[in-house]
Amino acid sequence: MSSTFALSSWRLIRTAPAHGAWNMALDEVLLEGMHAENALPVLRLYAWEPPCLSLGVAQPAADVNVPELQTHGWELVRRPTGGRAILHTDELTYSVIGPHTEARLAGSVLESYQRLSLALLEALHRLAVPARSEAEPLRPASSNPKGPVCFEVPSNYEITINGKKLIGSAQARRKEGILQHGSLPLYGDLRRITRVLNFDPEQDATGTSAQAAAAERLLERATTLEACLGVALSWEAAAEAFVTAFQSILNLDFIPSEPSSLELQRAADLVREKYAHLSWTNRI
Repeated sequence: MSSTFALSSWRLIRTAPAHGAWNMALDEVLLEGMHAENALPVLRLYAWEPPCLSLGVAQPAADVNVPELQTHGWELVRRPTGGRAILHTDELTYSVIGPHTEARLAGSVLESYQRLSLALLEALHRLAVPARSEAEPLRPASSNPKGPVCFEVPSNYEITINGKKLIGSAQARRKEGILQHGSLPLYGDLRRITRVLNFDPEQDATGTSAQAAAAERLLERATTLEACLGVALSWEAAAEAFVTAFQSILNLDFIPSEPSSLELQRAADLVREKYAHLSWTNRI
């Protein structure tokens, strides 16, 4: 696959675990920067501290049980990308940001998804996980297409193993460029997210609550890296697999980088004005 593309230089940014609002702000800042002449595309690898529930850009804020979220000490943020809720904890998060002229991101959403999925698959294969990417994965009859949980149902070209979603991704497309970010759960109980979401209070015919049913569906339809391998891997080990896989599959020359002072200042502005502001979080 590397021969498909000419060698290209990208920035490689690894940031320390951070608040959800800052993580989303920095992704947006890097996307804004793609309008600059000679701006390099970016692979960013990061984590979240404290745990944070993120909503898709068009997801109703009413899906969130705010008092329960506060009880757990977890944060809330709205992503600039679509999809449904994700609880970001015990995971590796990646973002790919580039201009529309970047060949690896060219074409439709699905076309760019498919190219990037090859690198994601290679990262997992390097970790001895026999994952696969399906152009049109089967939607299980027991899934809830209107439910609030992102990882419940695989989407086109998302990464699965034995029919269970392992990496969930989403894109935003702006005039400046393209952002795709996604999550690889490393370990932990995926059902935790259902504790902080609102569900229909009624029970089904078996007496099972909607929340309990959603928790069980989630275990049936999603998984973690630890569940695949039988051992928990560190964030650093997973990150290194991502770096080498993206280099190999997409023919990249990574330039290790830190956010510039101007990027950090703009991110701080976006945290204050947007991502930590209720006018954005509760916009729907």
